[in-house]
Amino acid sequence: MELQQLRYVIAVAETNSFTRAAERCLVVQSALSHQIARLERELGARLFERTSRRVSLTPAGAAFLPAARQCLDAAERAAAEVAAAVGEVRGRLAVGLIPTVTAVDIPAALRDFRERYPQVRIGLRVGASNDLAEQVRDGTLDLAFLGLPVSARPQGVAMLELARERLVAVVAPDHPLAAEESVDLRRLAAEPFVDLPAGTAGRAQSDEAFAAAGLARQVPFEVTTADYIEQLVAPGLAVAMLPATWAPRLRGVTVVAVSDAPLRVECVIWRPEIRTPAATAFLAILGIEDAGVGAQSGSGDERGEQRLPEGPHPQSARGVDMAGAADAH
Repeated sequence: MELQQLRYVIAVAETNSFTRAAERCLVVQSALSHQIARLERELGARLFERTSRRVSLTPAGAAFLPAARQCLDAAERAAAEVAAAVGEVRGRLAVGLIPTVTAVDIPAALRDFRERYPQVRIGLRVGASNDLAEQVRDGTLDLAFLGLPVSARPQGVAMLELARERLVAVVAPDHPLAAEESVDLRRLAAEPFVDLPAGTAGRAQSDEAFAAAGLARQVPFEVTTADYIEQLVAPGLAVAMLPATWAPRLRGVTVVAVSDAPLRVECVIWRPEIRTPAATAFLAILGIEDAGVGAQSGSGDERGEQRLPEGPHPQSARGVDMAGAADAH
C-alpha cells in the first residue's frame, strides 16, 4: 500500500469520477485506475462501484476512506515535524471561519504568514460554527474562527476569545423601523425574520434572546449564510439581526441599534494535543505564543480560555459592547 494510492482513492471519492480525480492528481486516468485496481487486489475488496453514469464508494470503500485520510494526514504531519526540527515550517494549514469574522483581519494575518512561511499550503473553509468546531475536533481543520452565543462553549478544544459585541437589526430603507434610532426585541418580534437554520450557533443567539424575554417571533425565511440575508432584507421581505461590526458592510439596508440585543462571542479554537508546526506558527502570528497552554473547554474557569493580546491583526470594533459576546452568523 502506497501513499499515492491513498491519494488517488480520496480524489475519486471526493469527485465521484475517475476522470476528474486524474485531472486533480495530474496523472493520466489509466495510471490512476491501475493503481486503485492494484490496491483493491491487495485489500481483497472493491472500493468503488463503477457504472457508465457514476462512481460511488462500496461499503468497503466507505470504511477505508477515513483511515486513508488519517494515514495521509499522519504522513504529512511527520514530514512537517521533521522540517520543523531543522528550522523549517512547511506542510498544510487548514483554517475554518464563519463569514462574519471581524475581530481579526484574516487576509492580513494570512499575508504575513505566507511571507514568513512560503512553503506552507493554506486551505480555507467557510462554514457554520457548529460544523467548523466538529472539523477541528476530528482533525479536518487545524483551527477555526467561530461566533457563539454567550452560553455556548465548544467541547474538546482550546478556545481563545477574540471579541464580544451586540447584534443589531437590519431592515429595508423604507421599513417603518428604519427611522428609529433604537428598537427593542418586543418591537422586532412582530416582524418576519430571515435567519440561519434552527439549531445553528448563529441562530441560537437570537432565539435565546427572544425566549429569555418571553417573546415569540416568526422566521419564515432560513438561509445557510449571512451573505444572502441582505437579498431578503433589502426588498422588505424580512428583517434580521446581525453582528454590529459586520452589518454595516451590507448594501441596500438600514442598521438599527437594539437596546436589549443578544451578544455573541467571536473566538478561535484549536486542538492543543495535536498541533502541526504550521498551526502553531499561525497562532503565533495572531499573538498566541503558547498555543499548547489551556485545558480543553469545559465549565467554569477550567475551559482553557485565553484572551487575544494586542497585536497587528486584531481589528478594533466601533460600537462593540465589551461586556457581552459575539455570534456565529
